[in-house]
Amino acid sequence: MANRIVVDPVTRIEGHLRIEAEIKDGKIVDAYSSSTMVRGIEQIVKGRDPRDVWAFVQRTCGVCTTVHALASVRAVEDALDIAIPANAEMVRNIMEGSLYMHDHVVHFYHLHALDWVDVVNCLKADPKKTSEIAQSISSWPKSSPGYFSDVQRRIQKFVESGQLGIFANGYWGHPQMKLPAEVNLLGVAHYLEALEWQKEIVKIHTIFGGKNPHPNYLVGGMACAINSESPGGLNAERLAMVGKLLKEGKQFVEQVYIPDLLAIASFYKDWGAIGKGFGNYMSYGDFPTNGYADLSSFKFPQGVILDRDLSKVHDVDHRNGDIEEFVNNSWYNYSDGDDKGKHPWDGETNINYSGPKPPYDFLNVEEKYSFIKTPRWKGLPMEVGPLARLLVGYGRGNKEIQDAVNGALTHLDVPVDALFSTLGRTAARGIETQLVANWTMGFYDTLMNNIKNGDERMANMNSWEPKTWPAEAKGVGFMEAPRGALAHWIRIKDGKTANYQQVVPSTWNASPRDPKGQRSAYESTLIGTPVADPELPLEIIRTIHSFDPCIACAVHLYDEHGNHISQVQNIASCER
Repeated sequence: MANRIVVDPVTRIEGHLRIEAEIKDGKIVDAYSSSTMVRGIEQIVKGRDPRDVWAFVQRTCGVCTTVHALASVRAVEDALDIAIPANAEMVRNIMEGSLYMHDHVVHFYHLHALDWVDVVNCLKADPKKTSEIAQSISSWPKSSPGYFSDVQRRIQKFVESGQLGIFANGYWGHPQMKLPAEVNLLGVAHYLEALEWQKEIVKIHTIFGGKNPHPNYLVGGMACAINSESPGGLNAERLAMVGKLLKEGKQFVEQVYIPDLLAIASFYKDWGAIGKGFGNYMSYGDFPTNGYADLSSFKFPQGVILDRDLSKVHDVDHRNGDIEEFVNNSWYNYSDGDDKGKHPWDGETNINYSGPKPPYDFLNVEEKYSFIKTPRWKGLPMEVGPLARLLVGYGRGNKEIQDAVNGALTHLDVPVDALFSTLGRTAARGIETQLVANWTMGFYDTLMNNIKNGDERMANMNSWEPKTWPAEAKGVGFMEAPRGALAHWIRIKDGKTANYQQVVPSTWNASPRDPKGQRSAYESTLIGTPVADPELPLEIIRTIHSFDPCIACAVHLYDEHGNHISQVQNIASCER
């Protein structure tokens, strides 16, 4: 008989997430992913000026701090047939590329590495040996024995105080922790360094967008005027600062993140056979270099791979009925019944909560059990994220992506099949970070060359006035957020937002079962995962964290007089 365990909340993610897993003979035989908090931003933007919607939907998440804004302005531009200048495209790419570097580094060190690195065990390390390891895998300057001794002393003070601070509540000493003490010390040292580095790279968003989080965007381009001499515009000094930050970011990725990733992964090759899932992967494609309409110019290609077959990549069409959302197992209802899916242009966000009231032992998974809707592509579940992007690029024959993937597989001495796993998902995130770091330097060079050649255009305001718009219009803005395929669909009527729907990465990955009983990515990839100790379910956390879940945004409920009546704070989805 299977034993059901609950992990709630899953920590070290944005927001909360509940996983219920049934374990039999030491392995997971069934799993359920649930978000028990509603968001409702789609309702908030109805009736608003489409040019302002990006500022509202950007607040969907505080981590992917530009992606919802970018998807939103692209949706409006698509609906109104607005083409943006080349400089604006490069600035958007640079901002997105710097987000990738920041997001993936923070995920690896601060959200995921502690599933593999035993912090307390680093106190047993020989700093001299750690230094030798560090110098053998990278030319990063901070690698002396004295440096690692200092880090070790800092951790010792945490332990002696009886309060581990930022390292509290880890699975320290768990039998599945396999790293030597010296590699643990290396990981902890770079965890602390990454905390310092990450606050620098986001300055790029403040230069181009005015602030971080939630930098400014503009329908028709970007709201940062180029003026090489003016202190109020994008002058030479600020543009040079962007170049410096990108160079430093690329250096940190190449000399710290990638060497650490490969070093740690080499001790966990068995995880190349865990967390495989159903084998369907989808990428919308992103980083356009010749206009958003030219999919062939995207650095990340678009496509769908079915059943791990890299020999055939299917096209994605956001405008027909290929993509639908179901609510049969979600706490929503559709006006014409919950048994059929809806394309996002026709989507509804009608709350219909019928679940248990906390505290409770288990969800009733025979009925609705999540506030996340269930999206499907041609009726099939999809995994989205870094692994999906690389697999689609590999299948499309992108040589740059193929070389990067093959190089990592060769370095780790693992077969191609190891990509379809928890290990593969984590490695893919690092591989693509290195690719994006290189591409972003290219975007910066293109921007600078345009400016030197006299092109300072940053926005196209043609068709920006509502009086020039058609009575009705609809558009879709899609992109690849760090966590995967993201799209916003908008309907515009009489100059106002008539309907708005977001289908985002964790909607695809974390959703409940569809009407056919098909599991989504989280639930599917947990099947077969070994769990050594149900009281310490580290293995569940490893696979779920490999997706970099983002589940955010509590909802405060008020009565008609504005009095606070309740607050839902358990589990929410930045992806619904």
